[in-house]
Amino acid sequence: MRHLPPPSLSFLADMELTIEGAHLPGKTPNGTRRIIRVTGGALRGDHLNADVVPGGDDWIIVRDDGTIIQNVRILLQTVEEDLIMMTYRGIRTGVPDVLARLDRNEAVDPDDYYFRTSPIFETASEKYDWLNKRMFISKGIRLPDRVNYSIYTVE
Repeated sequence: MRHLPPPSLSFLADMELTIEGAHLPGKTPNGTRRIIRVTGGALRGDHLNADVVPGGDDWIIVRDDGTIIQNVRILLQTVEEDLIMMTYRGIRTGVPDVLARLDRNEAVDPDDYYFRTSPIFETASEKYDWLNKRMFISKGIRLPDRVNYSIYTVE
């Protein structure tokens, strides 16, 4: 069987999310839960510019080893006022000391931990219909009061 060449990535946009402090429902049968409200932000790229409509959420599961599994839903509004729903699942992990520093809202070099997501976009907009038909991946960085992502289209 012949291997196909690996897919390439092309830059889509940078996204910054502002967030509230975590709501802490506690440990459930699925893991320790954190729910973080997204209060705003922006997505900026050559072919897509949008603001984040306040009110999205990140429903996090924290595993016993400190690894975070994200489940995020946000709403974007483009400069043309088109609405784009964005969901993503992600994983953030690293050595215990680094994860503890992130939990204390300290600035940590993004090369010291693994933080990736797989965004999915959904829109009724004809102009942005191409978002419905592509796969995306992002690399993230957790900062004390926000989260930044660089999002790429999988070609």
